[in-house]
This record gives sequence, structure tokens and C-alpha cells, in this order.
Amino acid sequence: MRIKTGIKGLDEMVGGGIPQGHSVAVIGSFGTGKTTLAMQYIWEGLKNGEKCIFMSLEEDEESIMKTAESFGWKFDEYLDKNLLLIKLEPEDAKSSVNRLEGEIPEIIKEFGATRIAIDSVSLITMLFKSDEERRKAIFKLSRSIKESGATSIFTAEVNPQNPVVSRDGLVEYVVDGVILLSFQEESNRLMLTLRVLKMRRTKHSREVKPYTITEHGIEVMAESTIF
Repeated sequence: MRIKTGIKGLDEMVGGGIPQGHSVAVIGSFGTGKTTLAMQYIWEGLKNGEKCIFMSLEEDEESIMKTAESFGWKFDEYLDKNLLLIKLEPEDAKSSVNRLEGEIPEIIKEFGATRIAIDSVSLITMLFKSDEERRKAIFKLSRSIKESGATSIFTAEVNPQNPVVSRDGLVEYVVDGVILLSFQEESNRLMLTLRVLKMRRTKHSREVKPYTITEHGIEVMAESTIF
């Protein structure tokens, strides 16, 4: 079964949608639309009557609602019914770590969500002191989601020295798929480009495709090719 992202052009690139139960990392630098993609994915689920969880370490509830509204996505109509917003506080690392290790896996299991978006896993890893703790945290969170049967998206920042991998290089080895969002300079302007680096158990396009962020969200020009 395929889970539609609701993003024009992207579903065609991955064979009709993300395979059900997959976890997908969306990595990119600032301004490439990672949060927008994650929210658009959640909105597609809400429109279809699915239960969804959006977990954020960057935006509070009011900010998330305003961002969604700017694209015409009425998150407020679904809040606490089919939509659960979870806010972690990076400033209170100890409390956030405790929630990640105890409360949140139970919430995921009990709420019965079919779609989960986490924005961003890069900030989650910053809550932990060692690489070993970071690996364990990402693995445990991913496992909790997989055990629930939900299909998930994790956003992550790229490594400035190697902009085709995540900042700490961990999430790629946990997830089933990786989508890279990038900038490309062309004729003195910046073009947004998308490529699917990995998607287990399904055929997918390996071409670099341009995309835009419109007033209705992200649109991928799947028929266009960048040389």
C-alpha cells in the first residue's frame, strides 16, 4: 500500500507514494522547505480522515498553526481530534530527553496515528551528549513509530561540509528512505532541487528534479530534468 504525500510530482517519483510503514528522512539546508514538506504530508492525511502527529522542536503550537494557515491548511479544525501536536523544548534538554524515552513512545502507540512528522531530528540529537546516546535515541524513536505501523517523515539539517548527508550522519542509517532538498545556482538565480537518494523496497526516480514552494505548498516538476 502507498501513502500519498500530497505533494504534486513527488508521489510520481516514488512509485505512487511512500510505502506504508516506511520512515523517510527529508534533509536539506535552511530555506529549502523541509518543514513545509512535513506539514503538507500531515495535511494530506488529515484531509483523508487519518490520525496524525506533528512533533516539533522548532515551532510552538501558535507558530505551527499560522504557518499551516498561510498555505490554506486548517490544522486548527483537527487539533486534538485527528491531529496531535507535540512540542519539545531544546532549552530543557533533561525534560525533553525524559519525554522522548518514556512518554512519547506511549503517546504514539495510544493515539493510533497513521502519519507522523518529526521536525527536526537534528535538534533531537543535540539533546544528547555522545554519539552513542544519539544513535540510541534515534533508533528507539524510529522503532516506536514502526511498531505503531505509522508512516513517518523526519526532517534533518544537512552537514555544511558535505551537503548530501545529515548534520550528524545518523538518521540515514535508521530510515527506509532519504529525500534531499538542495539549492542549485542557474543563470544568476537559485533553483530548488529535489532528489530521492534512497527508498527501500520500491523503484524510484534517481533524477534531480526542480520544485517550487507556492502559496499552496510544494510542487515538484517531475517531468522536468536538470542537466
